[in-house]
Amino acid sequence: MNSVMSKMNKVEDRAAFTVGEFLEWSRISRSKFYGEVGAKRICVRKLGKRTLILRTDAEAWLHALPASE
Repeated sequence: MNSVMSKMNKVEDRAAFTVGEFLEWSRISRSKFYGEVGAKRICVRKLGKRTLILRTDAEAWLHALPASE
């Protein structure tokens, strides 16, 4: 298994993502992420200065995206 796939498997197993991990997982840009947060479509949690996105919230956001026609 190559190092990129190994790293992705580790991210996939997490209960919560940091912003950077979420961006890697979702494959969206940082500006798109903050737009989605501002629109209240992605729920973030704070632990001190760290911003976390629960895996369940990330998956709910993904499943709520509109289907392509």
